Amino acid sequence: MALWYMLQINLAFLLDLTIGDPPKLPHPVIIIGKAISKLENLMRRVTFSTITERIAGIVLVFIIVSGSYFIATLVLNLLEMVNTWLSWVVGAWIISTTIALKGLAKEGRKIKLLLENENIAAARQQVGYIVGRCTQNLDEKEITRATIETIAENIVDAVIAPLFYAVLGGPALALAYRASNTLDSMCGYKNEKYLYFGWAAARLDDLLNFIPARITGILLVASSWLLRYNSQNAYLIWRRDAKKHPSPNSGIPEACVAGALNIQLGGINIYFGQPKKRAYLGDPIMSLEKTHIQQTINLLYITAWLFLITFNLIVFLL
Repeated sequence: MALWYMLQINLAFLLDLTIGDPPKLPHPVIIIGKAISKLENLMRRVTFSTITERIAGIVLVFIIVSGSYFIATLVLNLLEMVNTWLSWVVGAWIISTTIALKGLAKEGRKIKLLLENENIAAARQQVGYIVGRCTQNLDEKEITRATIETIAENIVDAVIAPLFYAVLGGPALALAYRASNTLDSMCGYKNEKYLYFGWAAARLDDLLNFIPARITGILLVASSWLLRYNSQNAYLIWRRDAKKHPSPNSGIPEACVAGALNIQLGGINIYFGQPKKRAYLGDPIMSLEKTHIQQTINLLYITAWLFLITFNLIVFLL
């Protein structure tokens, strides 16, 4: 049983690594996103105070996360009645849709190529697809910083955490995690619109990422050593600077990457037209260059492989 479980997660990882998200297949995350939007619009009709906004946000989180879990479980159980192999393969596909290793690396490479071609306008537009901050006035270094910070943060959100929950509870739990993460990306803002409505989404995402973020920190330090980056500094900056980040989890991968590459992340970001100061992570030993994007992608890949190899070893040993 454990062997088939291990092989399913390995297949999911390889599906994302090689195929990614085929555009013609319905993607569960897109469906979840549409469900969130429709339910939010519905629930806002009955909110009339900060308390009712918070309650509505809690209800939204419960419906989306539990619904994702139970729908995935139901589908796989029905397929199991038809054919065990079919259920197993679809389960692997569901897990693969919660991972975004190939897509994340692809987006990073697109931005790096645009910067190499000195197409700043297109690079601004491209980085705007993967970050929440305003990008229309960013220069090359700020585009580079935004790209590195997003890739680093998503090593947890888009790779290690979904794999971690797939290990704990299979396809349904991995999809429930991705539903929570999608809720946070859509509703977890500290602005007037979402301060109360998005409270539950943000808190649940913080809770679910707590352990995966720290696993990612360990793996990033190990990856830095394997890639001959500054692994000692990756650990030191993690311990020194991660807590400065507004997120209890995102600061860990960002600080590790900053330390490993001897660069400084953080600074002024513009959200919805308002400047916000993000604490500096790391020391500016080296100036930010577009080559650091590829180095961050290297860390992304090695960290993902280390997690998978570690999981396989544990299964074999047990």
